[in-house]
Amino acid sequence: MRKILPVLWLFALILSACTTAQAQTEQPGDVAITPSETALPVLPSVTSTTAPGETLQATSTPKATATTKPSATPNYTATPDTRLKPEQWQIWPVVPEITNRVYEIYQLGQDLGNDPHRFTKIGDCQSVRAAMMGLFDVTDSYNLTEETEYLQETIDWFHGSYNRDGYAVKGGYNAAAVLSPIWADPQVCLPGENPVECEVRVHKPSFAIISLEIWWEGRTPDRYEEYMRQIIDYLLEHGVVPILSTKADNVEGNHAINLITAELAYEYDLPLWNFWLAVQPLPNHGLDDTEGRDDGFHISYDAWTVRSYTALMALDSVWKPIHAQE
Repeated sequence: MRKILPVLWLFALILSACTTAQAQTEQPGDVAITPSETALPVLPSVTSTTAPGETLQATSTPKATATTKPSATPNYTATPDTRLKPEQWQIWPVVPEITNRVYEIYQLGQDLGNDPHRFTKIGDCQSVRAAMMGLFDVTDSYNLTEETEYLQETIDWFHGSYNRDGYAVKGGYNAAAVLSPIWADPQVCLPGENPVECEVRVHKPSFAIISLEIWWEGRTPDRYEEYMRQIIDYLLEHGVVPILSTKADNVEGNHAINLITAELAYEYDLPLWNFWLAVQPLPNHGLDDTEGRDDGFHISYDAWTVRSYTALMALDSVWKPIHAQE
C-alpha cells in the first residue's frame, strides 16, 4: 500500500458541530491549517477491479460456406456486467474506477458552463474544510511521497476548491437539510433555493463528493434513499458528476445507509468512494473511542487523515481519464 506522509490540521473547529444542526450561516472562505506530520495507516487495496457499466458488443457474423448461410442481420450479445453487486459493498474498492456514464455527465456540464477546475462537497461536519481536504490548498500542509506524487496534478487542477466550505456543507447537515430552503444561506442563495441548488448555481462545480453521514431519529432508510435520489437527479440534470461515499459508522445498526448508497451507485452507474473500507484497518475501525467522542459516529484523528487522502484519490481517479481525453 502506498505510504503517505500527510498532515493533521485543525480539528477543534468542527468537533462540536456534528451533534446538532447549526442555526447560523457561514460563507465560503479560507481557514488556517497548522501543518504537522503523521504517518498514514496501512489501508486496504485502493485500486478497483470493477468494470464499467453494461455495454453492447457485436459478435462476428459467420462466413458463408457450403452448409452455412450468412446471417441476415448481425448478432449482438450484451457484455456481462462484472461489477460487484451492491450487497457486496464491503469489498468494493476504496478508490473507484470511472464509469462510462461519468463522461456523459461531465460533457453535459461543460456544455452548461460548469467550471472544469472546480469540485464541491455536499456533507456534514465530517466534510467541512478543516476535516476533509482543506490542507491541499495550504502550502506546506501536506507531503506526498514518490509513490503518491501523482496526486499533485489533481491538487493543482482543483486549487481553490479544497479549503472552501461551500453552501451545501455544514455541521449538522443531513440528506433532508441540504434539500430544504430553510437551511440555505439567505445572504447568497435565492429565495426558495436549497443549499444544493445554491451551491451548484454559485460555484458551478464539475464534480460533487456526497458524504451525508448524520443519522437522525424517526427517519427510515427509505427516506434517506428518497432524499439521495433528489440530490443525485439534480446534479445529473446540471451536469455535475456525483461521487458517492460510504460512511465509517453504523449508528443505524444494520449498515442500511451504506447499502443504499451502494445500490444508488450501482443503479445510476456512478463512482463510489468506499471510505468505510479505508478505515477498517484503523483502531476501532476509525471510530473515535476517546471519552466524550465515543458516540459511535465521530471518527478518530487517524481517520481524518485517511479521509482526506482517499477522497483526493477518488477525485483523481474519476477526473484523470476525463482530462486525458480533453
